[in-house]
Amino acid sequence: MIVNVMKRLELRAPGGATEILLHACCAPCSSAIVECLLDNGIRPHLFYYNPNIFPREEYEKRKSECIRHAEALGLDFVDADYDHTRWQEAVRGLEGEPERGLRCLQCFRERLAATALYAREHNYTVFATTLATSRWKNLAQITEAGEWAARRFDGTAFWGENWRRGGLSERRNELVRLYGFYNQNYCGCEYSFKIQNSAVPQN
Repeated sequence: MIVNVMKRLELRAPGGATEILLHACCAPCSSAIVECLLDNGIRPHLFYYNPNIFPREEYEKRKSECIRHAEALGLDFVDADYDHTRWQEAVRGLEGEPERGLRCLQCFRERLAATALYAREHNYTVFATTLATSRWKNLAQITEAGEWAARRFDGTAFWGENWRRGGLSERRNELVRLYGFYNQNYCGCEYSFKIQNSAVPQN
């Protein structure tokens, strides 16, 4: 049993939704967010769409950890499958961008547009993403991409919460240890691998 000794962070989803579609990038980034949502009476349905992850073995490793996490908590898990070639087409011309640059913004748009589409097709009014807790990424970019995706699909709202506040970053690290999650050392794509393995990540 995973015991939460962290002071409760009070949350309210847009429109008072009690179920949301949560785009999950990996189990470590999902862990504290999922726990906090459940503590607030909000049930997340995990949506795994991460075609940026490279190589395929890395993708499968991260997905299996997300599935293990969902099963441990009795949560629904949607596997949106893997199409790295499509993702490469989406970011074509941006390969040389730095981390937190235009390639990342386009990557977020690609993944969150797929999340918003699934939300609309399956009657979720609210979607969010665990990308917002990643130490590798820019929170403002993620919010911009989520709001852009929501505008494309009527009836959906992006919940742009700062999932790093209120002790959630520290709780994430605790849960990684408690669950024994595989904790990757780069964001996901081949370009981030090259960059992040030659530089110290920023906060």
